[in-house]
Formats: sequence, C-alpha cells, structure tokens
Amino acid sequence: MRAGVKPGNIMMVDSKGILHPDRKDIEAQKEDNPWKWDFCVQTNAEGRTGDTSDSLKGADVCIAASKPGPGTIKKEWVSNMATNSIVFACANPIPEIWPWEAKEAGVKVMATGRSDFENQINNSLGFPAIFRGVLDVKAKVITDDMCIAAARELSRFAEDRGIHEGDIVPRMDEWEVFPHEAVACALESIKEGVARVKPSRQELWDKAVAIIKNARESTALLMKHGLIPSPPPEEEVLSKP
Repeated sequence: MRAGVKPGNIMMVDSKGILHPDRKDIEAQKEDNPWKWDFCVQTNAEGRTGDTSDSLKGADVCIAASKPGPGTIKKEWVSNMATNSIVFACANPIPEIWPWEAKEAGVKVMATGRSDFENQINNSLGFPAIFRGVLDVKAKVITDDMCIAAARELSRFAEDRGIHEGDIVPRMDEWEVFPHEAVACALESIKEGVARVKPSRQELWDKAVAIIKNARESTALLMKHGLIPSPPPEEEVLSKP
C-alpha cells in the first residue's frame, strides 16, 4: 500500500478467512490490534468473504508468508486465479505450495523463499544492504520508504541485466546489487531527515562497495583455507527436524 497499490484491490487473509469490515472477531480486538482492523476497513473494496480459496478466485497475484506447506495453498485454488497469475509462496522451509504444482495449475511466475528453486524472494536480498545504508548515514530509524527504495533498486538492477519468468529478481551471488540498495536506502534516509551524517552519493557508493567487497573476499579466503566451513546443501539443511 505504501508503494502505491490501491488498498481496495488487496484482499488479506488470516487463519480465519478474508479480512472485511464485518469480521466481528477482529473488531472486538481493535484496541489491542488497531492495525488489523484498519486493514479490514481499507482493503477488499468488493467486500468478499470466505476463506483463502475464495480470496484467490480471479486474483492476479498471491503473496503468502504463512504456514509452511505443502498444501497450505492448494493446487485447485491456484487454478482459479486469473490468467498469467503470479504466486510468491515464501514460507520456509517448505513453501505453501510446491512450484511445480503451481505451474501445473497455470501460474505464470512462481517464486519461493528458497535458493534451490527459481526466483528466491527472501529477506537475504534486503537486510544486508539496508543495514549497510543505515549504518553509513547513522540513521536513527529504518522507515518503510527506505525499504521501498531498496526494493526499487532490486527491481531496477534485475530489469537492467534482463529478466524472464524464471529469473525476476537478483540472486545472492549478484553482489553488485547490494551497493545500489545501500546507497538508495541511505539517500532516502537523508531525504526523510533521519540521517545523522550526509555523505554524497559517490561517497556512499565507494564506501558500500569497499566494505561489501572486502567482506565477501575475506569470507571466500577463509572458506578456501578451511577456517570457515562451507555450508551444507540446502536440501540437507531442510531435511533436518
């Protein structure tokens, strides 16, 4: 919503179903959770009710960060989404729906939170660079607009180097994206007046590149000499209880 999506076009779903103004259970708790009641009032302009399956009928996009699957989102629900739909199933370690099930159901662009599937949507693409930008200007807070600035840099970087359905965002090994994010975040914090120091764009860029590059090269060297063990395959990590 802060990035510009019309609130009425959004349908939000919790464990009890779609959020709407007649959700008396949420209204009764609005003193404790005013933000959730605000979403009931602001979103879902058509007043749709029901559960997750009802929310997905005709939907263009599903963004899920809920209970790990498989089966949290069912294949038949996804098949009722709009043509050329998009699904981000970001629960870990198991996404709400397996990518191949979503594709079989007609999804055009599928993303998960995992690096062993295409299109990893994960906070690992955001927090290193956002924190770098925050530290380099000694910002007092991290605002939504600072995070949105970082997200826009992720998008711009991906589009500049080329995207397709199976590769819509930068990958963790494309480290060049992180200085871009850091600078964008830092400049936004200066714009908002929450930065304690105000370096130039070039100064921010040079510092971010130097620190991030040095950290990556140092880690690679330590791993090469066995001082830092290489991480196990993701499948092995995810298979552990």
